[in-house]
Amino acid sequence: MTKLVRAAVLTNYLEVTQYLGFNPREVLAGVGLSRAQLMAPETRIPIDTAVRLLEDSAVASGCQSFGLNMAESRQLSDFGVVSLLLSHQRSLRDALQVVLHYRHLMNNSLAIFVEEAGKMVIIREEVVTDSSMPSRQATELAIGVMFRLCAALLGSHWHPYSVNFMHQAPDNLQLHRRLFHCNLEFGSEFNGIVCPNTSLDMANPHADPAMARYAQSYLDSLQGEENTSMLFEVRKAIYLLLPMGRATIEQIAQSQGMNVRTLQRRLKDDGCAFNDVINDVRRDLVLRYLENPSYPLSRIADMLGYSMASSFTRWFINQFGMPPAVWRSTHKPGVVRFQADAADPDPEQPL
Repeated sequence: MTKLVRAAVLTNYLEVTQYLGFNPREVLAGVGLSRAQLMAPETRIPIDTAVRLLEDSAVASGCQSFGLNMAESRQLSDFGVVSLLLSHQRSLRDALQVVLHYRHLMNNSLAIFVEEAGKMVIIREEVVTDSSMPSRQATELAIGVMFRLCAALLGSHWHPYSVNFMHQAPDNLQLHRRLFHCNLEFGSEFNGIVCPNTSLDMANPHADPAMARYAQSYLDSLQGEENTSMLFEVRKAIYLLLPMGRATIEQIAQSQGMNVRTLQRRLKDDGCAFNDVINDVRRDLVLRYLENPSYPLSRIADMLGYSMASSFTRWFINQFGMPPAVWRSTHKPGVVRFQADAADPDPEQPL
């Protein structure tokens, strides 16, 4: 079933095209969207369409940071009905919990995982699509919006260590430096933000508990408006946990608040098995990793959960009909990815 998101995920798209002096008419038509749809934030559009629009717009406009340009002009109010609740949370930790709980009212295609590691916190983000496709612009948009949310809540106290991207750096980093004001790491093992753990519990001076209760009551009344797909939620969890070596069925079930048998039953109701979902996500991620020349094949194998490079190579040949080194040499960055027929998944499980 096609995953739909609110057109609000493309807030400021038309303003950015105007700023860049770019007429988006042909690009919009090419993905089947209109200006009228973008101006109606509650309109539902396929997530793949939104991601493709951003990628095509970056190419057509010649702006490698198209998505980040959209993020730079985002305000807290652009979170829609959730913005009032966010603005009155006691801390960034509470605000991130709100984002996770009400993400279906903002952008349910976004997978977020908050990992505390000693004195650091890693806010990981992944844009999950229905099919394999480049998502550089959507990723930079999502991370830019998250960064601006944290800055809006903490103000001058927001001092992250770094902003990390799995893709390569653009030719011009001026916008990235202006927006983030911290270390930029490209070719990283994850997409997200690294900040001090003290940032999570820093008090929000504008928090109003009474207003927060009012906003939460209203949002809870909207909870039943959208049915969430267990299959899609599991895909999002695997996107985040597979590169961390944590995508076992036990850990994915725990992330969804259920036991393994319940997860297996829910997936069966959607017509699939856990191994099939793992394999599908691997196929998406491996193409993304191979397009980054800074990733050696041994690192890619490890990030996909293969303890031996030979196992990874056998799986890749089974999926795409050639060794990964051959695929990389014949598919340069910017070339449209091909979609091979899915084959049976490799029996080796993630570490």
